[in-house]
Amino acid sequence: MPNRTAAPTPARPAEAGPRASRHRLLAGPAPILVSSVLWGTTGTAASMAPAGAPAAAIGCAGLALGGLLLFLASRGARALPRACSPRERRMLLLGALAVAGYPVTFYPAVHRTGVAVATVIALGSAPVFAGVLAWLTGRGRPTARWTAATSATVLGCALLVLGPALSGHAEPVDLAGAALAVCAGLSYAGYALIGGRLITGGHASGAVMGVLFGAAGVLVVPLVLALGTRWLASWQGAGVAVYLAVFTVCLAYLLFGHGLRRTSASVATTLTLAEPAVAAVLGVAVLGERLPSLSWCGLAVLAAGLILLTAPVGGRRRRPAA
Repeated sequence: MPNRTAAPTPARPAEAGPRASRHRLLAGPAPILVSSVLWGTTGTAASMAPAGAPAAAIGCAGLALGGLLLFLASRGARALPRACSPRERRMLLLGALAVAGYPVTFYPAVHRTGVAVATVIALGSAPVFAGVLAWLTGRGRPTARWTAATSATVLGCALLVLGPALSGHAEPVDLAGAALAVCAGLSYAGYALIGGRLITGGHASGAVMGVLFGAAGVLVVPLVLALGTRWLASWQGAGVAVYLAVFTVCLAYLLFGHGLRRTSASVATTLTLAEPAVAAVLGVAVLGERLPSLSWCGLAVLAAGLILLTAPVGGRRRRPAA
């Protein structure tokens, strides 16, 4: 009878290393980058809404419908609150408030300061808030690699979206709009951190995202009704709302939640700085906008920061063990 206690099969680091790196990339950064691409289409899609549609109403309508779809499409979302501890239920409520706070603050910031300034303040401050909040809540001190990558992406984002203003005559920044954009960045960092903690705590990513966005969608319904829904009665308005709901909320946050299972909130919020790059490219390709050379330089710096953050650590291949 063969001896089943013989020496174990030796490990093969040459295969395990690259495969593990590819698995981490597909399980973490890649879904988050895809979700960022989808979010980058929101500005182009919203520009196709009927004239006179309130900006905040467009964003909140997409969240209300998309949150419902995400809740219905997520397995275990209905049972999640019962499976959570009282502390985790409070986290779910706080996360839903943070999700609802993003469109409520970001779209008015866009209205007061413009897309460029609101985008750079909100998305540029989000990874900083995420890193600080993670540090303050005991989730780990920011690493040197994250700090360098975040600094590069924030700088690239600033050059990208502020390039047109820096190349010409810039108008004074509305302080109230800037404050709203900062609040939007804090909201985004907050629900990314809460969602990441619940997911890494053992709850299904789809269920967590479904509950957070389903509850947030209910919270913003009164605001949608107060701002007016006449624009939704047209095929054009309904089409914009459905696109935002299906692709930029439901699908994007399913991917985002999946990526949070293996990616920290601070890294995730830095990766989503790819969103303004996508928005800028779509503006040039679809809307006929022009970018100055300073903005293209910012796009290159932003891409370098994302590459630094997503590149596997210790990429040198090892020789097979004897």
